[in-house]
Amino acid sequence: QVQLVESGGGLVQAGGSLRLSCAASLRTFSTYAMGWFRQAPGKEREFVAAITRSGGSTYYTDSVKGRFTISRDNAKNTVYLQMNSLKPEDTAVYYCAADRTSREIMGVRGPDYWGQGTQVTVSS
Repeated sequence: QVQLVESGGGLVQAGGSLRLSCAASLRTFSTYAMGWFRQAPGKEREFVAAITRSGGSTYYTDSVKGRFTISRDNAKNTVYLQMNSLKPEDTAVYYCAADRTSREIMGVRGPDYWGQGTQVTVSS
């Protein structure tokens, strides 16, 4: 049973920062690529960022490049999303995801495993 548990969401003013964490119950965490997605009210879920199994490569959607950073600690089975310079349009439920490769995370079919989500609200 794979479990992904997000934490770190909350309410922040525009321009502020938050760091999301996702703890994974994957026995072989280092063999999974990890990603973050988000879903704003009334919108479809969208890809935010992904990181390869070793952490050597990262990928971002254009709207967060230069502001968000994805990282991972394979010793702690945890992936992070550092979010800086937050904007009201970043308000959404943020989901952690896992799959064997970053290509599968970003692919049309989507990742195999999902967390339950954590709310991020950015006030103007």
